[in-house]
Amino acid sequence: MWLEAPLQSWGADSKFGRRDTMPFPTKSGILGLICCALGASGEQRDLLKRFGNSQMTVFSFSRTKEKKDESLIKMPKEPSLCDFQMVGSGYCEENPWQGLMIPKTAAGKKPSMVSGAKMTYRYYLQDAHFGVILELPQELAFEIAEALQNPVFDIYLGRKDCVPTDFIFRGCFTSFDETLNAIYEIANEKKLIADFTVIEGENPEKGDVLTLNDVPIQFGKVKKYRDRRVTVVHL
Repeated sequence: MWLEAPLQSWGADSKFGRRDTMPFPTKSGILGLICCALGASGEQRDLLKRFGNSQMTVFSFSRTKEKKDESLIKMPKEPSLCDFQMVGSGYCEENPWQGLMIPKTAAGKKPSMVSGAKMTYRYYLQDAHFGVILELPQELAFEIAEALQNPVFDIYLGRKDCVPTDFIFRGCFTSFDETLNAIYEIANEKKLIADFTVIEGENPEKGDVLTLNDVPIQFGKVKKYRDRRVTVVHL
């Protein structure tokens, strides 16, 4: 898969008032994107179980600038964008459903001297480019490939305002090397250069090891996740 957009946001440890983003796509974000393409709403416990311990590798790319001798140098990445939104303003307390959306005090009352609206902070990656390799059973891979090209629901890169600006699906391959070559072909066409990769597992000799709570067990209203270990290898 190729992920490119003016804005992307991949949360792994976000709270309601502050929605951070990881510097690379999370597994929960990628599987959520796939569920949208398949039209798979609700908990989807059985579908998520089919993904099991599927390996996912992410390659991050940066833009380059051509020098006088026609060689390329890597450009600095754009800083993260912070947006804020008001939640609760404009809701009607008399409406049972809308009333639930208005932030309350611990006693269940509206805060005094204010409208009850809450400011939330949302963070986004700007002008990011990623190649993602997802290992899947053959029968599931073909089903997903078809869905990514003809999605049932709108697909987006982390949040609904993160609309992709290039085709996401880039082919099914039988080996890791074939897939890697396809990703680098796209990057070379766009004159991008790789700056880091994220691999599954704990490999401290290769880079920084992180624990992410981003393997979905259940979607829907009550989401459940489990941890996985990844290593960020700087290139």
